[in-house]
Amino acid sequence: MIIVFVMDSYGNFSNGTTATARRFASYLRARGHTVRIIAAYSDQAKNEKDYYPVSPFKLPIFQPLVDKQGFTFAKPDKETIFQAIKGADLVHLFLPFPLENTARKIAESMNIPVTAAFHLQPENITYTLYLGKRKMVSNQIYHFLYKHFYKYVKHVHCPSKMIENQLITHGYTNNVTHVISNGVVPQFRKMEIAKPDSLKNKFVILMIGRLSREKRQDLIIKAIGKSKYNSQIQLILCGIGPNRCFLERLARRKLVNPVILKFVKQEELVKIINYSDLYIHSSDAEIEAIACIEAFTCGLVPVISDSPISATNQFALTDKNLFKNGNYKSLQERIDYWIEHPEEKKKLSERYIKYSEQYQIENEVEKLEKVFFTAIEENKNGEAKPKVKYTKIQTKKNLAFEKEIKKLKESK
Repeated sequence: MIIVFVMDSYGNFSNGTTATARRFASYLRARGHTVRIIAAYSDQAKNEKDYYPVSPFKLPIFQPLVDKQGFTFAKPDKETIFQAIKGADLVHLFLPFPLENTARKIAESMNIPVTAAFHLQPENITYTLYLGKRKMVSNQIYHFLYKHFYKYVKHVHCPSKMIENQLITHGYTNNVTHVISNGVVPQFRKMEIAKPDSLKNKFVILMIGRLSREKRQDLIIKAIGKSKYNSQIQLILCGIGPNRCFLERLARRKLVNPVILKFVKQEELVKIINYSDLYIHSSDAEIEAIACIEAFTCGLVPVISDSPISATNQFALTDKNLFKNGNYKSLQERIDYWIEHPEEKKKLSERYIKYSEQYQIENEVEKLEKVFFTAIEENKNGEAKPKVKYTKIQTKKNLAFEKEIKKLKESK
């Protein structure tokens, strides 16, 4: 197959969707497929194979916030998109933005099947805008994304059962959903790694993820601050994001040992996971949290928020792996429990290593590959696109768009 991945941001390794796209592309290529990439230009990605860069797009007013989130929007350059899609068997869209929507329309005009993924949880937006607990706003975003993007695509990749249920609940009736984990690469495995000298006598607690409001790293800091083992605990937060300064200030007030905040490359991250003592995933909202899978694949026992809009709690093997959503006292109790029960933690670590085998990326890529083959076969039979009723204005716009693409075809 010749597959085209379309996503705005492909160069920033701190972005979870970027990491997923890169891994899927690598493993699909290893299976003999060609994978082309359409994304905003980035120095980090300029040497990428089959890379079709478009110009970045600066969002008025909110661009500084977008930068802090480690994201880049892309301009929907029709000519570049056309060149990348020409001759492809399938186009896969990672996000619901103008770049991807334009690619969808061009692919359809060329009779090339389109699939999509649901990686943008509405709460990622509402928490950033200090509207995290406004369920009505999240519902409106779900509705907007369906109306303007997802209702036009039949097959949708959902990284978890939780997000699939959210789509069903919010009326995504045109879609066939496929629950496929983003998968963990084999570099993440149990290793005997000694702690650095500065941490030898510390109980190391780790969380990996963007430093943003919905991730709730503040709960970890408050919980450690209340723990009777505060002086023995070293907190490491791996990630970047707009909440960094707030977390640093909070940590100075609550923690005996200064928090370590840093973004690290995969090789160092594997080492940190393997010398840590406990992993915490405190997010209020999460589509999957591949970082949590990476942690317990290495045998690091997790403690996870039981938030109903976080899929990560699906990884809890016991009730001691969960704490009450948003409740730092509940988290503090779990931290103290695992410090006091090292033998139980050791046994559970072995269970987690065995449990993690089902999330190996080879299995997940094979599942996604089957979705792609299904979409291609359906396209041959005229069954690839959902039935959509267009308004007169939409029909007029579609005809104008078709004329543009026709000119591109004729000029090449």
